[in-house]
Amino acid sequence: MMKAIHNGVIYTGNEVLTEHCILVHEGRVLAVQKEIPEAAMPVDLGGKNIAAGFVDIQLNGGRERYFSKDPDRETLRDMYQASRIHATPFFLTTLISSPQPVIHAAIDATRHFNAERPGLLGMHLEGPFMNPAKKGAHNERVIRKPMDRELDEIIEQGKGVIKIMTIAPECFTDAQLERLLKTDIVLSAGHSMMNYQQAQRYFSMGINLVTHLFNAMTQLGHRECGLVGATFDNEAVYAPVILDGGHCHYAAARIAYRQKRDKLFLISDASFLGRQMPRFDWEGLDIEMVDGYYRDKAGNLAGAAISIPEAMRNAMEFVGVSLQEAVAMATSRPARAIRMEDRIGFVKKGYPAVFSVFDNGLTTYETLDLS
Repeated sequence: MMKAIHNGVIYTGNEVLTEHCILVHEGRVLAVQKEIPEAAMPVDLGGKNIAAGFVDIQLNGGRERYFSKDPDRETLRDMYQASRIHATPFFLTTLISSPQPVIHAAIDATRHFNAERPGLLGMHLEGPFMNPAKKGAHNERVIRKPMDRELDEIIEQGKGVIKIMTIAPECFTDAQLERLLKTDIVLSAGHSMMNYQQAQRYFSMGINLVTHLFNAMTQLGHRECGLVGATFDNEAVYAPVILDGGHCHYAAARIAYRQKRDKLFLISDASFLGRQMPRFDWEGLDIEMVDGYYRDKAGNLAGAAISIPEAMRNAMEFVGVSLQEAVAMATSRPARAIRMEDRIGFVKKGYPAVFSVFDNGLTTYETLDLS
């Protein structure tokens, strides 16, 4: 039966509509219009806001399980459920630097789960091909240089599954980069020691995304502008930010917003959602919740604990964006950054009937799935 979602404010990704309804049929958006058809079953929003389902392109775990430790169906189910609780029904599961067999197991698990639950968009492979000098909390023992054979195997097995690869481009040959750039995988520059000139060269080759702006990259200086400065100075590059007040100062986020505007968007990079895991110890990754952040024994940040709605709330409060722009930072912008704007990130005809519903202050939120 056709359903009509009404009595709310609709953030379509292009405009904000009142006194309109969203018609849904067979799990897809049929139309956004003023009139409610008599044959449609009404779905009353009670005056709340509705947008396309929020998107997180970098999520490491759910409430209790961590994907890089257990890259299996049970972990993905935990992540899927936790994400929906936090009104973020679309996400990429992130695998940090891992041995080759673990990468293949993660690809297989992601492929099979995605076939059942398409809210899991695919996988973000963060490492292992990174600069050890910017490893962050990654295990240095598994960080390695890219070899042609392993890259070919990852490309072949990860076809349709790996949506993003975080790499340090300076660790690759041009031929390897060109091989990757010919695939459907979005390359993201991160965990890198690139200087400004190197970064601009790799951006010109086709890399137009960086991984968690400010973190695990060379910083902006007045003589050497680093990867941060190169990102600011290139209009084509998308910049996701972890907006929890710890991964970057809110003043830095405001500066980034003035520089990047519609290329700045939100990620969680959450190790776990919901802050129910006070400590996690696994193969050199010994992290503990300290003042709302996960840190390792050396005091390094080791993944966040924030959700996308929390990040949106911080964007409004500390960066000064409007609610409409905060919604864009969690929907249309990440969709464009990973080249999936033709299927998620907007409320429009043909898109999935999976939405995020929230109040003006983003203190209450939920997933509405009519698919």
